[in-house]
Amino acid sequence: MTHLIIIVLAVAISAAVTRARKAKAARATAWARTDFDAAAYGLVPRERLDPERAGPPPAPHQRKESQAVADAAWAGNWRHAAEYVAAAGPDWDERWTRLELLDAIADEDGAWLKAWRAADPDNCDAAALEANRMVHAAWEVRGSGYAHEVPEEAMNAFRAMLPAAIEAAKRASLLDPANPAPWVVMVTAARGARYQPAQFEELWSGLVQRAPFHYAGHLQGLQYWCAKWFGSDREMLAFAERALDAAPAGSPLGGLYLHALYELQLRDRLGTLTSEDTRRRLRQTAASLALVRPDHRQLTELRHLLAAYTGRAGLHDLALEQFRAIGPYCGCHPWTDGDDPVAAFEQARGTAVHLSGAQPLPPELRPKAGLGG
Repeated sequence: MTHLIIIVLAVAISAAVTRARKAKAARATAWARTDFDAAAYGLVPRERLDPERAGPPPAPHQRKESQAVADAAWAGNWRHAAEYVAAAGPDWDERWTRLELLDAIADEDGAWLKAWRAADPDNCDAAALEANRMVHAAWEVRGSGYAHEVPEEAMNAFRAMLPAAIEAAKRASLLDPANPAPWVVMVTAARGARYQPAQFEELWSGLVQRAPFHYAGHLQGLQYWCAKWFGSDREMLAFAERALDAAPAGSPLGGLYLHALYELQLRDRLGTLTSEDTRRRLRQTAASLALVRPDHRQLTELRHLLAAYTGRAGLHDLALEQFRAIGPYCGCHPWTDGDDPVAAFEQARGTAVHLSGAQPLPPELRPKAGLGG
């Protein structure tokens, strides 16, 4: 009898705590909607929020360098592109980012890439780029919808194109055994080519032997283990958690956990995020990303996800810290998933302010309209 009473009391207390938490959240939501003055808390005023950009534009020297590479390529000078990629050395994340820029340049005009391949057929970067473009071409035929949304003809063409892309990537891998780029291409193509887990693991082993913390490669691995492809929610989260635990200082890899949560959100499987294990993982993610250099290309997107999910998990101090770092930019998911990114962003940061207990600044320290954030 005593045991039963204890159980009943525990259930009642839990229900009361849940009701109190919901009531507190409802009050914060109402305050954020009607009374929140962002400038009073040192945040960019709502009228200066930018829903067109996820973050600040690249630094002038980066824009100048990228444009110079593009201009040279379109003028037929593939050597500048080759030197640009090679200059990244064994920083495989940066090297892949540069290959992605070359991919975008080739979208406008790919004649220079054909010339590069013909003039230097043993160059692994050029061969990997060519294979990656074959994968992209297949995905353009398929489209981005779920499998049941893709016309049968498009799906059949998509699947018929991928084996050639994988073979091209395999050939590229022989040109420079240390370079992980061809393996990223193969890992990307594997799910569309319907590789079973044992086949995928062979490719994955090839990638991580060369670059154990490759960010783009892990993003593709996460997709493979999604429930919509060849895994499950549990397997996807386990994959992301292993990456978070292994992420070295300064690497954005810990942010993979946020991408896993976003995949759950897209399928309405996210839940409340209030379990202690989830909150611990989010704190761990925040600590990991705090060590990433502020201008890292991947950090902008990860800040938005971290702000959203720490807020939903009740870690409002961490959420507010991210909103301060984000500044005026709200052109990124999850805010852009709805019709009004500005409203979604404003609601989330107002709630974080209210529930974190932040105090307003003296008027003379508040951001003024029309000034930088």
